[in-house]
Amino acid sequence: MTQTVLLTLGRLPKALDIARSFSALGWRVLVAEPFGMHLAGVSRAVAKSFRVTAPIIDRHRYLADLAAIVTREGVSLVIPISEETMHVAHLPPLLPPSVRVFTMPPETILPIHHKGGFVDAATSFGCAVPETHLLGSDAATALAASFDVVLKPVHSCSGRGVRMLPRGTPLPDAGTEPPSIIQRFIPGALVSSCTLAHEGRVQATALYRATQLSGSVAIAFERVENPAIEAWIARFVAGAGWTGFIAFDIILDRDGAPHGIECNPRTTSGLHFFRTEDIAPAILDPTLAPRLRDTRELQQFFSCLTETQKAMFRPGFGKKLHALLHTPDVTWSARDPWPLLAMPVTTWKIIWLSIRHGATFGEVATVDVGWS
Repeated sequence: MTQTVLLTLGRLPKALDIARSFSALGWRVLVAEPFGMHLAGVSRAVAKSFRVTAPIIDRHRYLADLAAIVTREGVSLVIPISEETMHVAHLPPLLPPSVRVFTMPPETILPIHHKGGFVDAATSFGCAVPETHLLGSDAATALAASFDVVLKPVHSCSGRGVRMLPRGTPLPDAGTEPPSIIQRFIPGALVSSCTLAHEGRVQATALYRATQLSGSVAIAFERVENPAIEAWIARFVAGAGWTGFIAFDIILDRDGAPHGIECNPRTTSGLHFFRTEDIAPAILDPTLAPRLRDTRELQQFFSCLTETQKAMFRPGFGKKLHALLHTPDVTWSARDPWPLLAMPVTTWKIIWLSIRHGATFGEVATVDVGWS
């Protein structure tokens, strides 16, 4: 009997990797998506898409929509993709016990999605993090007087609302800001990650650095290796007893020591460095470890095309053009070409939101499904 998996977002390339992997195993792949048109919806790997209420409009109705799809379509596995993960974590009580939701429960995932809660958890696990305090506290004021700091809304995503504040800059009034933290700025190299884990054991981790940004969001990436970072991640995963996807942004200080500055309890673009055919088997069988692709550099072609066009007649244009023409795209597959070819059409709503709000694609891509 064919089994059915439901992905709870389809607009991002990460969903495409997971959809293609499960389809290759013979699973029926469904997608639930607030957008009427989306990237994965044109893939041959996706059997059907369903439009659901955006969580930002009505969280309870969103969960009810998902539960109805699971019941009606005989879904046995639900996999969240991005920022909607924090909502999907509340789905299990609405489902039959036989249906698996591939994320941690709310009481585990929400505290570390909170940027202050992540720092507290990492500290308790023995993982190095920068000194961090809540905006409005005396400790935050003292920290900002002595060091360069970063102000971050506790539930920010894709750099929304994040600001650098030089040492001695007066902090904004906590009453005029969303709940935020003040974190000591540590200069150094930024490395991002994507990890698949089971019951506190790392199955595989992909580490990568941005080679091109759109705002603060990486749109081209290079895979790297760093045993110290992998050890940091393994320590956190073990401390949290984590099952599912989890990701971090980590700063390497001048001595090469890792400091965790962000936690995303979900997938990130690092997923693209896992071999597509290995992702579904590793989700279904925790004794398996997805292998890393031979390709060390990847890009999101149309986002990089936009940034390359912006750089025309400026220093660095030639380097960006060369990278655009020679770096593999994360969505391209000769067997499944339409997700890349139709992307200017399927991403029209993200493009429109970007223009309307004067923001980057990354900043607006998940604004309707984020948790706050």
